[in-house]
Amino acid sequence: MATVVAVPAGRRNITAMSNAKTNSHWDGPDHEDRAHPRHEQRDARPAEVAGALLNAAHDTAHDTAHDTAHDTALAARLDAICAEGWSIWERFERTVRDRDFHAFVAADYDAVRRALLVHRAPGARFLEWGSATGVIAIMADMVGFEAYGIELDASLVTTARALATRFASHAQFVAGSFLPTGYKRLGGDDESETIGDGPSGYLQLGRALDDFDVVFGYPWDDDAPLMHDLMRQYGRPDALLLLHDTARGVRAFRGGRELPVP
Repeated sequence: MATVVAVPAGRRNITAMSNAKTNSHWDGPDHEDRAHPRHEQRDARPAEVAGALLNAAHDTAHDTAHDTAHDTALAARLDAICAEGWSIWERFERTVRDRDFHAFVAADYDAVRRALLVHRAPGARFLEWGSATGVIAIMADMVGFEAYGIELDASLVTTARALATRFASHAQFVAGSFLPTGYKRLGGDDESETIGDGPSGYLQLGRALDDFDVVFGYPWDDDAPLMHDLMRQYGRPDALLLLHDTARGVRAFRGGRELPVP
């Protein structure tokens, strides 16, 4: 199987600081302030501070408006790709899965969307195992990841690429297996009804599994241990593994240990 509450971008915090002038010696009430050499500078400062505060307020308002507009636009794009994903899945179920078994089952796109936003790291590399129609990898691209997908079914790769083009996404998809060349399955069992065999997709990507910062999978129950084993043998120790569980949502693991829900 394969496949937020938008998080505002970082806002600039502006702190206006004023330095109060302190006299160590008071010359009495008859002291002529006009004679003080810093008199003109002191008189001008309130206007400078007021101007700085006005500029800071304008910048903050501008940044807030920009962030809000960006969040709204991102949420709309994510809504659109999720809706299209469900539409594609319904057609796929009618025309393919109702006639014969196929390992692809659509994930809970809303749950995955929330997880992507929680763990978003713009510029980090994201890989989806069994990317199917490409919805999740495209969402990852939308929230800032450098996104890739590996899918064994070449017809689904074609669908994913077309969907990426439609949504102006830079997500890349290749046809192949997400099992690295030479990988021996757990227990020596080389047969699986849900994970097929084929040329390694990493060859086409030109990247190894340990090149990725975040890896996503939607395993059938019996395949979750295999995905953990893949990360243990081939993944980076500090990489994040996101596994979609139909009962518990998207769970995050690092170094084989599950992370607490944020």
